Amino acid sequence: MRPLAFAARSLRREFRQAELATLAAALVLAVAALTAVATLASRVERAILASAAELIGGDLGLTAGKPVPAEFADEARRRGLATNRLADFPSVVFAGEASKLADVRASDEAFPLRGELRVLGADGVEKAAHAPPAGAIYADRAALAALAVEVGAHVQLGGRDLAVAGEIVQSPDGGNVFRLAPRVLMNLADAQASGLIGVGSRARHRLLLAGDAAAISAFAAWAKPRLPDGAEQTTVEDAQQNLRTAFERGESFLRLAALLAALLSGIAIALAAQRFARRKVEEVALLRCLGASRGEVLAALLLELGLLALPACLLGLALGLGLQEVVLGLARGLLPGATPALPWGPPLAAVAVGLAVLFGFALPPLLRLREVAPMRVFRQEPTRRARRFDALYLLPLLVGAVLIFFGAGNVRLAATLAAGFAGVALATFALGLLLLRLVRTAATRLRGALRFGLANLARRRALTLLQAGALSLSLTALAVLAVVGPSLLARWRDELPGDTPNWFVLNLQTEQRAAVEQRLRELGASSLNTLPLAVGKLVAINGRAPNPDDYQDRRAAGWINGETRLSWSDTLPGSNKLLQGRWFDAPASTPQLSVDQMWIDMFHLKLGDTMTLRVGEREITATIASIRGVDWDSFRVNFFLMLDPASGAGLPHSHVASFHLDGDATQALAALSRAHPNLSLIDLNAILDRVRDIIARVSRAVAWVLGFSLAAGLLVLLAALASTADERRHETALLRTLGAHRRQLDVAVLTEFAALGLLAGCIAIAGAGAIGTLLARQVFRLGDYLPPLGELSLVVVGAALVVALAGWTGTLRIARTSPMNVLRRA
Repeated sequence: MRPLAFAARSLRREFRQAELATLAAALVLAVAALTAVATLASRVERAILASAAELIGGDLGLTAGKPVPAEFADEARRRGLATNRLADFPSVVFAGEASKLADVRASDEAFPLRGELRVLGADGVEKAAHAPPAGAIYADRAALAALAVEVGAHVQLGGRDLAVAGEIVQSPDGGNVFRLAPRVLMNLADAQASGLIGVGSRARHRLLLAGDAAAISAFAAWAKPRLPDGAEQTTVEDAQQNLRTAFERGESFLRLAALLAALLSGIAIALAAQRFARRKVEEVALLRCLGASRGEVLAALLLELGLLALPACLLGLALGLGLQEVVLGLARGLLPGATPALPWGPPLAAVAVGLAVLFGFALPPLLRLREVAPMRVFRQEPTRRARRFDALYLLPLLVGAVLIFFGAGNVRLAATLAAGFAGVALATFALGLLLLRLVRTAATRLRGALRFGLANLARRRALTLLQAGALSLSLTALAVLAVVGPSLLARWRDELPGDTPNWFVLNLQTEQRAAVEQRLRELGASSLNTLPLAVGKLVAINGRAPNPDDYQDRRAAGWINGETRLSWSDTLPGSNKLLQGRWFDAPASTPQLSVDQMWIDMFHLKLGDTMTLRVGEREITATIASIRGVDWDSFRVNFFLMLDPASGAGLPHSHVASFHLDGDATQALAALSRAHPNLSLIDLNAILDRVRDIIARVSRAVAWVLGFSLAAGLLVLLAALASTADERRHETALLRTLGAHRRQLDVAVLTEFAALGLLAGCIAIAGAGAIGTLLARQVFRLGDYLPPLGELSLVVVGAALVVALAGWTGTLRIARTSPMNVLRRA
C-alpha cells in the first residue's frame, strides 16, 4: 500500500462528503480570523511604538533634575547613537505690558532626533525645522495669542531680548499631554547664558538618543545601573499611554472575536472528524483484510488530512491578509505615522495554530481507527473502544486551552474565556443528565410522535450530551459576539458622552475662581468640575523612604523621584467609586488619605498604612482611610491621592478645572487667558476625537471579524446536527416501513431538536451573561456593566426555533429516501 497515493485518491473521491467539506471550511475560518487579528494587532503595535518615538523626540530619554553627566552622551556616541541635550522648565515671557507663563524647552541644534518640528514663518510658509538659533525662539499659537504678538515680534525671556522666529505647528513634546502652559522653544546656549537652567532652577534636564534598536537596548542596559540619583529612563513604551489604552481595548475586542472563531472552528472540526471516522470504519477493515498494516492505515488517514489542510490554510491565509488590509484601509487615518510593513511572523503563526486546531481536534477519532479489526468486514457490530485511547480526548481540551492562553495576548482575557467556557461545558453535562432523567419520566406520560421525539434524546444519551455541549458552546460564543460584544462597545462609547470635558484650566488661583467660573458659564461651558491642586513629594511609606528598586511596576520610580499632585474634597468626586473604607464624612483628628486603586497595587498598600508627603515646607503623615476606583477615561479632574479637607485646606495650592465647550472656543478662551495671564488652558479635543475615532473603527473591524465567527458557529450547528444523520436515516426508513406517517416523523424531530435547542439556549445566555460581566470588569475595565438580558432572552427562543428548524430541514432528504434502499444498504 502506498499511503500518499491512496490518501490523494481518497481525498478526491470523498471531498464532496459533508464531513471533509466541514473540516476544510472550519480550518479556513480559523486561519483567516487568526491571521487577520494577529497581523492587524502586530502592525498597530508597531505603529504605536514608532509614533511614541516621534512623540518623545527620540528612541530613549534620560531625565534628571540636573544635567545628565557627559559620560552618558560619550558612551552613546561611541555606540553610534545620535544625541540631543535639552531642558524643560517654566518661565514667564514678556511682550510689552503683557506676560505669560510658558512651558519652555531649551535645546541644542539636534532637536528633534525623531519626529518632526514644523514651524510657520513670518512669510506664512510652514516648514520643517530644528531648534531655533541663538537669539530666537519658536512659540505655539496659544502663547502668541496670550501675548498678542505675531511671528517677527520681539519678547523678553530670562532677561534677554529674543525674536519670535516662527510659530510652532507640530513638535515632539515628550508625551506630556497636560503641559502646564503654552510651549516656547529656545536655544540651549541662550538658556545657559541667561541663568534659566542654573543651580536651583526647576528645570528637568534630558538626554535624548536615537539609533539602531539593538544599540538602544544595549545602551539602556548599560545606563540603568549607572543613572545618578533621581534620574530615570523614558522609553517609547512609556509614551502615548492615553491612546495605548484605547488601542489595547480595541485589540482585546478583536482577539476575542478571533479566538471564538477559532474555538468554534475546532468544535466543528471535532464533530466532523467523528462522523468521518465512523464512515471510514468499513474501508479501514477492508484495507486491513488486504494486508495494510496499522501504521500504513494511520499514515494514509493523516496524509489525507494534511492534503486537505494545505489548500485550506492557504485560502485562510489569503482571506485573513485581505481582511486586515481592508480594516487598515478603513483605519488609515487612525494609525499614527506611516503604516508599518506587513510582518510575516503573525500570519505564519496563525497557520501553525490552525493546523494545531485541525489535528488536535480531529486526531482522537481518527486514531481510534487503528483498532478496527479485519473481521469488521464480516461482522457489523460496533468495535469496542480500547480504554487506553480515552486520554486522547484530552488533546482537544489541551489545544483549546493553549489557543486561549497564547492567542488572547492578555492573561485576564484568557482566564475569563477559559473559566467561562469550562463553566458552560460543565453546566451542559450536569443539566443534560438532569434533562435526560426528566425526559424519561415525561416521555411515559406522552403519546405518539411527542413521546418518540423525547425518547430519542434519552436513548442516545452520549450523543445527546455531545450535541448539547457543542450547541451550548457555539451559542454562548455567538451570544457573546452578537449580543454582549456590541453592548460592551456601546458601554465603551458611553464613557465619552457628548459633554465630556474637552478643556482643562490649570494654575487657577482661589481669588480668581468665582470670576473665571462665571465667565466660563457665560461662554456656555458645561460639566464644570473644579478641585484644589497641591504639589508635593512622596517622602515615606509606613515611615520608610521608598526605593524604586523595591517595586516591579516601573511607573513607581517616576512618582518616587518626581512630584506628587494631590487634592481634597468634602464629597466623593463624581468619576470616583469608593471600593474600601469610608469617605471623610467628619473632621478627622489626624490626617487621612484616600488612594486610587492603581497606587494601592503599585506600592502594595492597604487600609491603615501611612504615607508621608512634603508640600512646601510642611510634611504630612496621613493614614489611608479609603481606596477609590477612578474613571480616568472620564477626562474630569481626578487625583491619585486625596487628603481630608481639614488637612488640605492649609496647604499652598491652586485650582484645576475641567469643562466642556462646544465649537471653536480658541478666540474666546484666548481673551480669558489675556484677562488672567497666569491661567493655562489645555485643549483636549484632539485626544477625544482620536479616542472616539478608535472606538468607531474598532467597532467596524470587530464586525468584519464577527463574520468569521458567525460562519464558524453555523458550521458547528450543521456539524452537530449531521453527527446523527446516519442513525436517523435507518430509524426513519424503519419507521416508515412500520407505517409511520410523514407528519408524525416531523413532529418527533421538531420535539427532539426544540428540547435540545432550549437546553443549549438557556445555558448559553447564562454563560454569555457571566462572561460579558467578567470581560467588562476584568479585561475592558468598564466598571458597572449589566448584560442586555432582554436581548439575551431572545437567544433561548431563537435557539429552540433555529435548532428545531435546522434539525427538521436536515431530515427532509432522509425522509424522501426510499425505505427499501436504506434497509438494503444496512
